[in-house]
Amino acid sequence: MARRYDKEGSKRRILSVCVKLFIEQGFKRTTNAEILELADVTSSTFYNIFKTKDGVLFELTEFMFENQFGIAENIVGKGASPVMIYAAETALHMTLTELNENLREIYVEAYSQPHIAEFIYQNTTNQLYKIFGSYLPDYSLSDFYELEIGSAGIMRGYMSRPCDKYFTLEKKLERFLRMSLSAYNVPKDEQDRAVSFVLNMDIVSISNAVMQKLFEALAMKFGFKLSQK
Repeated sequence: MARRYDKEGSKRRILSVCVKLFIEQGFKRTTNAEILELADVTSSTFYNIFKTKDGVLFELTEFMFENQFGIAENIVGKGASPVMIYAAETALHMTLTELNENLREIYVEAYSQPHIAEFIYQNTTNQLYKIFGSYLPDYSLSDFYELEIGSAGIMRGYMSRPCDKYFTLEKKLERFLRMSLSAYNVPKDEQDRAVSFVLNMDIVSISNAVMQKLFEALAMKFGFKLSQK
């Protein structure tokens, strides 16, 4: 008897398998053949739901960006300035990609796919308008959208380039913050405070803890268990 097509069940299995594989072995190393076998779906079912694994990456990106600045706010504390929250959040994202190559690949691929990048631009623009609107009072939401395209490009470039003994994590974070905060017209004294705060954080330990919580949240959301290493 032919197996009944269950779209929602198939979608859940595909998401569960893909997100687990993306985290454990990387986006690029995950093959369609692996997905079909482990999710127990046909190629036509996979195509009808997601077309390609890029479609799965889009759903993963939506989840990862839905509480974009919430984690940073918890770290810097309630009542912290929006600029400080922005500095901590962007520093966390870049540090995560230094700690885990599979996360680096996920982030860089998301920023590289036009339709996923567009989601990131639009999602982040609203936040940037709230954070930096007072520094650029004549700028509209569309102006901030255009600025976000530029700052996201810098973010992608810095994420894709691993740190080394010459281009250290500290230098990378400061370079990014100086460029982005200048673009949003943040005064130098506020930039100095934000950069100093980030560089004096134990950013690696904090990011490691955030990464573990992220993996746990992904496992719960998409219904899988990470392999024990």
